Amino acid sequence: MRVNADVRLIVHKTDTNVLLCYVGHHDAAYTWAERRRIERHPTTGAAQLVELPERVEDRPASPRPTIAVPPERLFVGISDDMLLAYGVPTEWLDAVRQATEDTLFDVADHLPQEAAEALLNLATGGTPVIPAPAPKTTDPFSHPDAQRRFRVLTNIEELERALDFPWEKWTVFLHPAQRQLVERNYTGPARISGSAGTGKTIVAFHRAVALARRHPDARVLLTTFSKALANALKGRLQYLIGNEPNIAASGLVRELIRQAAAQVEGQRFTERFLFGEWSDSSMPGN
Repeated sequence: MRVNADVRLIVHKTDTNVLLCYVGHHDAAYTWAERRRIERHPTTGAAQLVELPERVEDRPASPRPTIAVPPERLFVGISDDMLLAYGVPTEWLDAVRQATEDTLFDVADHLPQEAAEALLNLATGGTPVIPAPAPKTTDPFSHPDAQRRFRVLTNIEELERALDFPWEKWTVFLHPAQRQLVERNYTGPARISGSAGTGKTIVAFHRAVALARRHPDARVLLTTFSKALANALKGRLQYLIGNEPNIAASGLVRELIRQAAAQVEGQRFTERFLFGEWSDSSMPGN
């Protein structure tokens, strides 16, 4: 879709909806679109935005071949059916089969998140749980894995955030399994474990925000192991709650009113009356 003489929107259009996929300058947008497609994964049933592997052209053999021990491939004993069950796109099966310790992260960067997480888990000795495939009649965009990368706007507030904030904002949205961890009521301390890149920090970040919303009079402390990550989380906080109204808790308002009243000489009104006046003036339309 043409925005102006330079900017283009790349969309996936059907008879019933338009899915916004990418926005960029003319050449970059078309280059991005040429190597990607949206498809339903043949095994998991989840909608995926798949980057197509680059073709490696045949090159003449080196006149002076060197003899070296080839690096060990990580997934030799894993069947194609198993890789597909973990969400690896069909187009990437060959690349995954050739992956070594040196190339694994390069390959994972091009895969859907659920597939990358499963491969990293396998490579470190884990056994990822194979999700149950969705029935073919199920909407592929409703699959939990699809909800990591596609989002339906259900109210004006979400649309407002999407329009008002940079695209980096979308990195703070949760997978449904992560949301369960964030919203759950725990009876004591909880520990969430996982390999690198599985979203532990984002879960902790959302948990802190959820607790602050649930207990507006409380103070929530979120700590991390580096100043750089702390600053990154501070920036993401603005993406997540930047357009929410900053309403002070009632206890804080009462205390501020009490302090202000004490500074006014001859003040005759009670704290209850002043708080009532504040509350009435804060109502919509006043």
